[in-house]
Amino acid sequence: MSEQNEILWQPGEAELQQSNIAHYIDWLAAEGYGRFEDYHALHAWSIEDLERFWASIWDYTGVIASRPYDRVLGRREMPGAEWFPGARLNFAENLLRHALHGDASAEALLAVSESGAPVRLSRGELLEQVAALQGFLRAQGVGPGDRVAGVVGNTEHALIGMLAATGLGAIWSSASPDFGVSGVLDRFSQIEPKVLLAVNGYSYNGKPFPRLEQNAELAERLPGLAAVLSIPLLPDVGHPEGEPFTPWDEALAAHAGARPVFEQLPADHPVYILYSSGTTGVPKCIVHGAGGMLLNHSKELMLHADLKPGDTFFYFTTCGWMMWNWLASGLVTGARLVLFEGSPGYPNLDVCWDLAEREGITHFGTSAKFLGGCRKKGLAPGEAHDLSALRVIFSTGSPLLPEDYDWVYGEVKRNVLLASISGGTDICGCFVGGTPNLPVRRGEIQCRLLGVDAAAYDDDGQDAGRGRGELVVRQPFPAMPVQFWNDPDKRRYKGAYFDTFPGVWAHGDYVRFTERGGAVIYGRSDATLNPGGVRIGTAEIYRQVEQVPEVADSLVVGEPVDGDVRVLLLVVMAEGEPLTDELVQRIKRSIKENASPRHVPGRIVEVPDIPYTRSGKKVEIAVARMLQGREPGNRAALSNPEALDAIAARL
Repeated sequence: MSEQNEILWQPGEAELQQSNIAHYIDWLAAEGYGRFEDYHALHAWSIEDLERFWASIWDYTGVIASRPYDRVLGRREMPGAEWFPGARLNFAENLLRHALHGDASAEALLAVSESGAPVRLSRGELLEQVAALQGFLRAQGVGPGDRVAGVVGNTEHALIGMLAATGLGAIWSSASPDFGVSGVLDRFSQIEPKVLLAVNGYSYNGKPFPRLEQNAELAERLPGLAAVLSIPLLPDVGHPEGEPFTPWDEALAAHAGARPVFEQLPADHPVYILYSSGTTGVPKCIVHGAGGMLLNHSKELMLHADLKPGDTFFYFTTCGWMMWNWLASGLVTGARLVLFEGSPGYPNLDVCWDLAEREGITHFGTSAKFLGGCRKKGLAPGEAHDLSALRVIFSTGSPLLPEDYDWVYGEVKRNVLLASISGGTDICGCFVGGTPNLPVRRGEIQCRLLGVDAAAYDDDGQDAGRGRGELVVRQPFPAMPVQFWNDPDKRRYKGAYFDTFPGVWAHGDYVRFTERGGAVIYGRSDATLNPGGVRIGTAEIYRQVEQVPEVADSLVVGEPVDGDVRVLLLVVMAEGEPLTDELVQRIKRSIKENASPRHVPGRIVEVPDIPYTRSGKKVEIAVARMLQGREPGNRAALSNPEALDAIAARL
């Protein structure tokens, strides 16, 4: 069996000499910032000289601002850091820079959906539709600080809506159309949008799901709503009649020829409202600032992802997941976006790989769950498809198993940067991830990202060194939220990140940093198991169970027993496979030999399904709460809440 730290990919001359980060290092030397021999030296400088580093990112990435900042950091403390005071800029203007100042005829995006024909828009066409939608929004009274919300699919409509709203200085917030009415209201009723964009339905796994009744209920129950813009995602469904509904095509046609508007606003002006998962209560409304999002996404996409003009960037995501916001920011690099709305498994798991071949995708983003699913199905995309254009594969959502590293390099492509990235909705970005100028090691995230002073802290708030601990960030970074909505004294904001270690951001992940500067994520620290007082990350158990072909899916929780906790493993069996005593013993033996005796489940129970959030993350906490005799939390936050009932019946 391969060692976890085996090198699977090494940067070649192209990555070391021609990548964006290589150009950035040369630029730093030419501009007098210093000479950096390798990534580790660059990262050390980026946190030791935090203000000069972020000033260099502002200049190198070419931020468009009508007024420069007075200084990089007005206030340095956490929470309460103030970034780029004095600056005036517009988020959408920066994302549309290649339409405004470059080749407007170049293709900006391709939108593919299960329910309709592909749509291609040039940069100029995208800008024209953004301006037309702005005309409609302005007619509804939308201006700086107003909220524009979308129950939208990952199509051109969502991107146009976001750019139009943020261009006017409004705040964009979105949810996926598979959310029920209560799930949407849990989010949007808190922020009271002035305009709602809503698809008339969506298609998933080849089945249409109309939403006219749900949209009518939302229009009645959302306070302060001036208009609902109905998007024709299902061509045969039509639109609701009468006020406050307006069909998308009519709204844009009425304002065709309008000129785009880019309100110049402070760097900390809100641009996005995202939401916590809501699995333990009503979701928290996380407010992100325009400057922080622009600078951090530009850094991540240009330097770490190596996105360039002419590249093609695909990420499988819904508009209820922060990866959609990350994908949208790809416009700032001059890359073409590929938007995908539908199931990544319909009609089969090859659909996204087919798209990668057909469109020459250079950057392919997905979830660890998808890659694991492809591995378990025995797919060999590299053999079945021409993936010669593919340079980078992103994986996030959960820890990427070592076996999935093996599968990517064995069955997808040998010469590709596999960038496992980890961050969160809380920062709409990453703490750790990939870089083209370091090797990829099996089971290990490559690096802390530039400007992120990340560490692992033990329970006493001390640096755990190479040991496991709570993922923390010790210095400010621009992607920190500017606030929570309706949290004027920032009490909930402070409680979410700064109560554990005062003055230090505690993220809620359980992590180990290696001697090479890489990272291994063991799962959420609030789902960490403590049998006998020994802290265990759930990912360590998943790594073993995922190798058992008879098991299709699994979930690990701590089960209270006699004042202690024992490990409970829930398994979904592959079709036609029974959970036999022999298989139970084989699973336990594998976990004992490859993890430790403390990792071995006290019980292994077969269940029909595992609960997931709508962004595809396993919901360990809800099951743990059930085992403690508590309510599992907000069922509307789950994509399959019925799984909880089935688990309760088995336990």
